[in-house]
Amino acid sequence: MQVKQIAIAISLVSRLQPAMAAALVSSPGQTAAIPSWDLQSTAVVGTNLERLTRNGVNTSAWHHIRKSKCTLIGCLIEAGVYNETELFYSDNLRKVDGTQFLVPWIYRSEILLEPGQGRHFFLQTHGISSRADIFLNGEQVASRTEQAGSYVGRRYDITSIVGAGNALAIQVHPTDYYRDLALGWVDWNPWPADNGTGVWRDVEIKQTGSVVLEPLRVVTQLGTPIGSQPAMVTLKTRAQNLENSSVTITTTATIAPPSGAGAVTWNKTFTLQPLSTVDISLDGIVENPKIWWPRQWGEQRLYTANLTVVADDGELSDYAAATFGLRIITSKLNSYNDTTFIMNGQPFQVVGAGYTPNMFLRWDAAKWERELQYVLDLGFNTVRLEGKNEHPELYDIADRLGVMIMPGWECCDKWEAWSYNQDLAVPTPVWSSADYAIAGASMLHEAGMLQTHPSVLTYLIGSDYWTDERATRIYLDAFNATDWQTPVIGSASKRGYSPFTGPSGMEMEGPYDWVPPNYWYTLPAQLGAAGGFGSELGAGVGTPELASLQKFLSPTDLADLWMTPDKPLFHMSRETSSFETRAIYNAALWARWGPPSSLDDYLAKSQLMDYEATRAQFEAYAAMWTATPRPATGLIYWMLNNAWPSLHWNIWDYYMRPAGSYFGAKVGSRVEHVAYDYVGKGVYLINRSLDKQGKRTVEVQVLGVDGRVVHEQTVEADAEPNASQKIAELGEVLGEAAEEVVFLRLVLKGEGGKVLSRNVYWVSREVDVLDWESSEWYVTPVTKYANYTALNNLEPANLTVSAVHDSDSSVAVTLENGSGVPAFFVSLNLVDAEGRDVLPLTWEDNYVTLWPREKLTLTARAIGNEDWSPATVQVVGKNVQRRNIGLR
Repeated sequence: MQVKQIAIAISLVSRLQPAMAAALVSSPGQTAAIPSWDLQSTAVVGTNLERLTRNGVNTSAWHHIRKSKCTLIGCLIEAGVYNETELFYSDNLRKVDGTQFLVPWIYRSEILLEPGQGRHFFLQTHGISSRADIFLNGEQVASRTEQAGSYVGRRYDITSIVGAGNALAIQVHPTDYYRDLALGWVDWNPWPADNGTGVWRDVEIKQTGSVVLEPLRVVTQLGTPIGSQPAMVTLKTRAQNLENSSVTITTTATIAPPSGAGAVTWNKTFTLQPLSTVDISLDGIVENPKIWWPRQWGEQRLYTANLTVVADDGELSDYAAATFGLRIITSKLNSYNDTTFIMNGQPFQVVGAGYTPNMFLRWDAAKWERELQYVLDLGFNTVRLEGKNEHPELYDIADRLGVMIMPGWECCDKWEAWSYNQDLAVPTPVWSSADYAIAGASMLHEAGMLQTHPSVLTYLIGSDYWTDERATRIYLDAFNATDWQTPVIGSASKRGYSPFTGPSGMEMEGPYDWVPPNYWYTLPAQLGAAGGFGSELGAGVGTPELASLQKFLSPTDLADLWMTPDKPLFHMSRETSSFETRAIYNAALWARWGPPSSLDDYLAKSQLMDYEATRAQFEAYAAMWTATPRPATGLIYWMLNNAWPSLHWNIWDYYMRPAGSYFGAKVGSRVEHVAYDYVGKGVYLINRSLDKQGKRTVEVQVLGVDGRVVHEQTVEADAEPNASQKIAELGEVLGEAAEEVVFLRLVLKGEGGKVLSRNVYWVSREVDVLDWESSEWYVTPVTKYANYTALNNLEPANLTVSAVHDSDSSVAVTLENGSGVPAFFVSLNLVDAEGRDVLPLTWEDNYVTLWPREKLTLTARAIGNEDWSPATVQVVGKNVQRRNIGLR
């Protein structure tokens, strides 16, 4: 009998195809998102949801949205009312009429279902911002007090309401970032006029039989050494009997390995009393477990878990499924109270940046995958989401690609409205009992959504400030209820902590605006300098190149960039923030490189500044990973990308064009690398792998601006996995006896002479002088700047360029410097026949400096082939004539 029940369950799951194509769902266990909406303001159609969810309502004058989820402005963009490109041009966002969003709006959809005896239906929410009334077929399903909180997911039994044809209406109420537990913005960008109000995550319909399951949870136990022993895997859920009579169910659990072959299956029988619930837990053994690793350390082996419920009538009632990985993540505090994460038994230095979604929360799974391809190309291993937890697909893609994710709640609004938070603009810094309930429901939903994903490194329940004790207990109870298995961190800073979590071991001491490269090497580490875990910091750079700038800046805006260096700029940050201008950045640019003579000159100097800033930050943290005293245990750069076209805080721009900040970060994050310390003038050998070791050779060469060799030497060392070490001192070479400005090249070679890393610096004899005592939360002032103006007068370099369309998805560009001076800071850009940037793509290196007589071949590769049609490579350098080279 038992074998027969298992066969029935497997057969039923394989036949989950709708019996009637028009029905949204038609089989037990099937779940589907509402695919489209009609949208209108209550100022136009009123608020009578009972009437608006009756048959025969004429919605021809409504906005018709062919998306399952979008905020109000996002929906209006989809409907053609607004054009995102136009909204982002110059200051057009100021012209959006915000008063239209001060009243509720209604999302309405008509859906077909197949009600019948023994069929149950549920409406499931996963996030509506920030409050909503829900009606179906003239009946109220939920009120704004129940469906409250942008991350709250609810399951509503609608069985008694549904018919063959159904009209659903969701009335969303205006969101207030200071009063609602919403998904907000601080000073990253202007706030959208709708404050993100709307159905921003999917609303679903689920059909079941007499028993319904909650989402599946997967608990794993691994022996040590990791992967050496069988793994215990427990599948957990809760089953609810929906009938007035008792029912006996057979639950069948299946775990399929990455190969799909050799699935493990077992089952258990439960009896549920009328309208009761029961916790279901099924244990299984996985022999020869395949371990999941971050991409840089190993393979991403994903298991599939299924749990089916067959009622005593032999019919499938419901099923739950999840993918998961076998891995162990822990954390510990070192003697400096800094957090170190441990991945599968190995100390794991977090190297990454802070992600932002689109300003209007317009989700694009394909774009997210391309962004993670950039993350991997950069050498990063982690992405932080500060209060922007996005959608399940985000974590699915991260699981598959092997990028760690750090989700958590956000700062600076209702989420941190504590009496001890002195940095808030929230009118009343206190939570009501309703707020605590919403926070608890939010945490329960997010923890349940994330629990099975191997890419989730941790959860930060606080950002700038720690949560109060009541909220902390509520959050931790939610994690316990969902069988959470990774570290929970109290906040992203060291301002304070709850006794229930202990110290966070992370710090947010800035900077957020420009600082010189020697900032990061200060010892002992001060503020954001390389030491400890910097959870959010960066030099405030990320200047887009001209082709991107022209998409969102007017001619007047472009002139302001270089002609009025202290002027507030709309595309910097939210107005009145500390980051309205590029004044701090521009002061350094003018002093270090000289006043720009044109927009092109300004952008060329900006890319030099951006490259230098990001490279120094990532190199310093890599160099100090195993330093004594106080190792640098983690770095989250501020930021990875932008929510809108921005003039700073990015590794790549809004249009995914990589520029100076990208390639500086990429050089600084190489797996095997050699780096220069601007303060101690040491050379560090860096190895971020677990398996690369052996003899290494570092070739050091210093050139004057005229190309004359000032110094050269060769250093030999042994590479140690997952470690950094100082291998040379260049103090005398680059000290007082050196020229005012020199070029330094460090080339790392492995066995057989293979080049593993090539790195060129421009080094001033005197470094920038920092005024640490006058530091603010966002910057440390500079009292004296390094002088690189001599590099404006380099002798022109004769650079030969050839470009070959290597394959359908790659282009190889060969550069050869035929002159006796370096070809300084040469950048390459692919464009199509119309001169448009070919994106997205990766370059193995870019913004390079070639030694005299040196030859380099750099390859660009497409990410996806949909629009890969390069025709020309644009070449420009500081002392290289700008030119366009056609592809062969």
